[in-house]
Order: sequence, then C-alpha cells, then structure tokens
Amino acid sequence: MMSPARGGTRNNTSLGAIYTMLAMLGFAAMDTITKWMVADYPIGQMMWIRYAIFCLFAWFVVRRSGLRAALRTSRPWLQFGRALLAVVEAAVFVVAFRYLPLADTHAIAATSPLIVIALGVLFLGEKAGAARWGAVAAGFVGMLLIVRPGFRELDWVLLIPVVGAILWGAYQILIRLCSRTDTPDTTLVWSAFVAFGVTTVVGPIDWKWPDATGWFLLVAIALIGALAHYALIKALDYAEAGAVQPFSYTLLVFVTILGAIVFGDIPDGWTIAGAAVIVASGLYAWNHERRAARR
Repeated sequence: MMSPARGGTRNNTSLGAIYTMLAMLGFAAMDTITKWMVADYPIGQMMWIRYAIFCLFAWFVVRRSGLRAALRTSRPWLQFGRALLAVVEAAVFVVAFRYLPLADTHAIAATSPLIVIALGVLFLGEKAGAARWGAVAAGFVGMLLIVRPGFRELDWVLLIPVVGAILWGAYQILIRLCSRTDTPDTTLVWSAFVAFGVTTVVGPIDWKWPDATGWFLLVAIALIGALAHYALIKALDYAEAGAVQPFSYTLLVFVTILGAIVFGDIPDGWTIAGAAVIVASGLYAWNHERRAARR
C-alpha cells in the first residue's frame, strides 16, 4: 500500500533553525561523552547499545499512532539507505574522536553545510541565494579561524572527518527527501530499527561489560543522540536543508565549550573569534530568511 504524499513539506525557517540548534547542542553533548568512552569500550558495542535505546525512544514517540503505521512508507529503500548511511557516518566520527580533539574534528566536519547546499540545489531543486551562500561562507571562515593551528601539519587522520562531513551532508539531504512523502515519525522509526539491526551484527564482538558508571554514560549517549536526531528530523521537516545550514555551525561553539570544560582544552583567541563569526553568520541568515518570508 502506497503512503499518501504529504503535499509538500512545511516552510518555517525560524522553527527549523531552533530545532537545528537544539540538535547541535545534543550532538555536541553526545560526542563529548563518546570521546570520553571510546578509549574504554569497542565502537561496535557503544553503537549497538546506543541504537537499542534509540529503538525504545522511537517506539515511545510513535506509541499512540502505532509502530506499524509509523513504519509505513512509499520509499522503503530510500529510508533504509538513509538509515544505513547514518550508521556509517556515526561510526566514522567515533573513529575520528579516537585520534583527534573534538574541536578539530568538528571544525573539519563543518564543511558539511557547503555540501548540503550544493546537493540541495542539484538533487532537491532548492534555491540558494547570495545571502544564504554568504552566511555559509562566513561560517566556513569562522571554522578556519578555529582550526588554523591544526592545519600547519597535515596528517592522514584529518581525512576521517572529511569523509564524515560528506556522509553527514548526504544524510541531511536524504532526510529532506524523505520528508516529502513521510512524516518525521516514520523517518525516526526507520532510523532506529535499521541502525539497531545493522549494529547487532558487530555489537556483541569484543563485548566489554560496563560498570555502573559505564552503563549510565552509555545510556546517556543513546538518549541524547535520539533526542538530537529527532530534533534534526523535525528541523528538516519545517525548513529547507540549505536554509538551516548556517545554524549547524553552532555545533562548533558547543563542542569548543564542552571540550574546554571536560578535557581542559581552553579556547584561544582564534577560537573565540571563529565562534563569534559562526554565531554572527547564523543570526544574519536567520534574520534574512525571516525578512524574505514576510515579502
């Protein structure tokens, strides 16, 4: 049975921006805990536990409408491929956290908004005006200010977050594409159950039984990640993928702050300047989109 088309996605950039920033805060917190834990637990085990709890979260969200109704989609292969891509992307970044500081990893990954805008124009028919490109470019400059010392000596491990950025950009495009026919609940459920099924293959390998603190932190990673993913799905349901990209740069600000608090990586003047540019570009883009919507 074919799912009815949704008749086009909603267009509320302001609400999409709020959901995006909440998602970025969640991802920053999740990545901070992940970096702390990856030295002690296998990556497959961490992701398996994370997606098991993600399934419970997804079921809780759709319990009123029913799991069977939420799973119904006219594009099962698109949903499956998108969810599988999310698992690979997450694993790539967990590997990056093992070798690179949080701020460096996310500074490189901040190129994903440029990828999203380009892919959105090519595959979704979205429009990218000068103001939107300018805001994203300004955020990119802010990223360069933050990571400037890290680029003096290139290393192969810097390619890991580059690959992750490409996968992350493609993932967001596929979310937007799915939102044209499926509800956020459908996308959420497919994200959870496909990821859990895939990670079940590798999760039990090299299992290390967590202690009480370990279980608490692993569960925290899962719950925060589930909320962040749902916030991002909602953001891309309300707004075009390209429209919310400048706000994804706030992730850099959040991971810089958390990195300083948790790992003692105190930001220098370049980092503060870059963060200021990123925030300013996001606020400018938000104001421009709101003014354009009123015309």
